[in-house]
Amino acid sequence: MPNRLADALSPYLRQHADNPVDWREWSDEAFAEARQRDVPVLLSIGYAACHWCHVMAHESFEDAQVADALNANYVAIKVDREERPDVDTVYMNATMALTGQGGWPMTCLLTPDREPFFAGTYLPKPQFLRLLDAAHQAWTTQRESVLASASHITSELRRITESVAPQPISSDELVSAVSQLRQMYDEARGGFGGAPKFPPSMVLEFLLRHHERTGDRDALAMVTGTCEAMARGGMYDQLAGGFARYSVDADWVVPHFEKMLYDNALLLRVYAHWWRVTNSPLAERVTRETAQFLLSELRTEQGAFAASLDADTEGVEGLTYAWTPDQLADVLGPEDGRRAAELLTVTDEGTFEHGMSTLQLRHDPEDADWWADVRNRLHTARNQRPQPARDDKVVAAWNGLAIAALAEAGTLLDEPAWVEAATACARFLLAVHRTPDGLRRVSRDGAVGDAPAVADDLGDLAEGLLALHQATGQPEFLTAASELLDQAVPYAAPDGGWFDTADGSLVTRPRGSGDNAEPCGTSALAHAQLTLSALTGDPAPRDLADAALASMGRVAARDPRFAGWAMAAAEAAAAGPLQVAVVADTAGTLTKTARHQAPGGTVIVSGPSDSPGIPLLADRPARDGRPTAYVCRGFVCDAPVTDTDALTATLRR
Repeated sequence: MPNRLADALSPYLRQHADNPVDWREWSDEAFAEARQRDVPVLLSIGYAACHWCHVMAHESFEDAQVADALNANYVAIKVDREERPDVDTVYMNATMALTGQGGWPMTCLLTPDREPFFAGTYLPKPQFLRLLDAAHQAWTTQRESVLASASHITSELRRITESVAPQPISSDELVSAVSQLRQMYDEARGGFGGAPKFPPSMVLEFLLRHHERTGDRDALAMVTGTCEAMARGGMYDQLAGGFARYSVDADWVVPHFEKMLYDNALLLRVYAHWWRVTNSPLAERVTRETAQFLLSELRTEQGAFAASLDADTEGVEGLTYAWTPDQLADVLGPEDGRRAAELLTVTDEGTFEHGMSTLQLRHDPEDADWWADVRNRLHTARNQRPQPARDDKVVAAWNGLAIAALAEAGTLLDEPAWVEAATACARFLLAVHRTPDGLRRVSRDGAVGDAPAVADDLGDLAEGLLALHQATGQPEFLTAASELLDQAVPYAAPDGGWFDTADGSLVTRPRGSGDNAEPCGTSALAHAQLTLSALTGDPAPRDLADAALASMGRVAARDPRFAGWAMAAAEAAAAGPLQVAVVADTAGTLTKTARHQAPGGTVIVSGPSDSPGIPLLADRPARDGRPTAYVCRGFVCDAPVTDTDALTATLRR
């Protein structure tokens, strides 16, 4: 029996369209039906690339016994967390409060007024059936107790999201954060803490900027150790480029195989910046391979970027990616297969499951030509295997991160095709996701969905457009970014940060409490506002950025691992931020020097003097008809310079 999800925009919801469960999407109508039938709501939240979401779907949601229990006594609502992160945040807070941990699939029971009275994660079928029966009995015979519990939980959730006293992230706090991170750093394996290990991309960006501003060698050492370890292990795809979501072990050997756009966009930026600082060949290789992964595996027909690749292939996690020694020999022949197995740590026992191994590249081979040939043959053979599904919805925030990464990496590594891809993506988002009612979060196949933008959509997309403006010199992207940030006004929180939503239509008004797998809305908007101020000379966005960063100060002080993006913005603010305006540089020599020598967070524009729509170039003539660079820190400017040595010295002052 097809249910109501067959026409959903989300590929994750469509995966459940043939379930016998009578699913509905999140809507007022679904809750109205629960009130009319006088039954509670079963809310299930997940996403397309989630392994355990698929497991629970096969065990329970495809099962007739479970479907009968749900359809008789509940209104069942299925939510894609990537499409509705606001809904996900509210009920994840409930899950964390009630169980002490969170994750997906998330399973919640709600009253028809949307108040939660049970929350959990993955539940095996027997446990799930017991829950459904017990909750039905409680709803029928102990209604007052259930409603009282739901009301109490909701009150606590509202308390959790209350504003806190601002605490500015000063230079001393940034030094303290590096010291805390040093204590958490895994000297032997890279990264912070133990298993599982997630790529700390935003923390690495902060540490790079801190090193550039202060010269702190420890900060750079943590970046180098972590970037090398991630790129050498099984979490990085040694054949096609791109990173899996996280490593289940502390050594970066076995990944959770899903590949997310936001991870790869953030890591592309980090590796490009690490290369700029260190000139590491590994950094350059990973930058190029990750950019190619984005363009070849995640780019949609419309020129935007898809959300993810699945963790599973035909229901088996890692089926596409893992190898045995015999499989290597089948593709490469006995001798090359043996050499490849040694190089890639493919063992008879296996480093993954069932005698299979992930591919690691713990050192570069001596014969680079041999490895290039082997890599190509293995990649070609792997492409003949069944491939993971792709969630091809387009998320505004994640595409904003991709735009910024491709624009910056493309200018640094002189890859104009990457900048062109970022430009095409930006034009698609501005044409399709902007509506008369404001920015929308997701689209698919060129059709935009109903879900409104959350705060990080506005912030990440605006910052991506500002990076693209700097890469291309096109003022339309500066204008569009400014307009997006104007739309953030209704999201403002009393303490200077931003709520995730423009209104309070949910039982609590969600707000990201820190930078986790991706920037929270407050950090994303702070970054964009700070950059906008530096590009325009307008102090008002800088004031908004400073207030937002202060609202993140307590998170940064408590555990800097969850404030990486905020601290990266604070580093840029502490440096000025630096502004570089280059005029009359037709050969691009000064501009290239600025991009390679200026620390992270610097804004750089280049073009003819008084270029229309580019405020930093106004009233800045070329000296003696020569290419000229103007360097300012927080709107206080040094004398203009006309040669690369002088520009480098000024930037390093």
